[in-house]
Amino acid sequence: MLKALIFDVDGTLADTERDGHRIAFNMAFNDAGLDWHWDEELYGELLAVTGGKERMTHFIKTHRPNEWSDDMPNRIVALQAKKTQFYTQLLSEGKIPLRTGVARLLNEARAAGLRLAIATTTTPENVTALLTHTLGAESIQWFDVIAAGDIVPAKKPAPDIYHYALTKMGLHANECLAFEDSYNGIQSTNQAGIKTIVTVNGYTEADDFNGAMVVLSDLGEPTQAMTVLTGNLADPYVSVATLNKLHQNFVS
Repeated sequence: MLKALIFDVDGTLADTERDGHRIAFNMAFNDAGLDWHWDEELYGELLAVTGGKERMTHFIKTHRPNEWSDDMPNRIVALQAKKTQFYTQLLSEGKIPLRTGVARLLNEARAAGLRLAIATTTTPENVTALLTHTLGAESIQWFDVIAAGDIVPAKKPAPDIYHYALTKMGLHANECLAFEDSYNGIQSTNQAGIKTIVTVNGYTEADDFNGAMVVLSDLGEPTQAMTVLTGNLADPYVSVATLNKLHQNFVS
């Protein structure tokens, strides 16, 4: 029986990367007096590295190696904190809406008695800010577990964040479905043994999603049909009935 849905955040609940996190990183760099600037193409390259602090570390070591110093790890921590402030500001201004079908499906799942969880590499502060400014502060309580940030040492594509969420909920992998948007995400769920629905975005549409049940343009709405990119699904949008059908067909 399907008992829970586990959601990634960035790119899955909302298209946060290009017009959210990227902008906030650049605002933090400018605030710190740095001449770093991540354009859309560069940021797409950097998304191969999960985690904001890890992404900045990779950027410096590969693009600005002469700027690395002994105190850089501490500066990166400070930059990440400032970037989170700017990201929250963008959310409060309504500049990062939820993706198509997300709010509807979350409400349908709650009404059907399905448990909800989050498994993400972004910070807990970013998660709560997104939920608060899109669904209301009360929505934080909708999720049994919010597994986020550095709560596990190995980030996606490692499966650790999903193992953590499953343990906290006291559930087995075959009792859940996951929602992801990227190669690192599907690698993480594959290793955790959780069947996954993928909704692509502009940065991930060319990723390898081997192992996904279906790959979709988005979750769709009754008045706005989704596009099925990979997999066998006739429904025009993802509903709880769709999820139960997929779970029954794919999970033994």
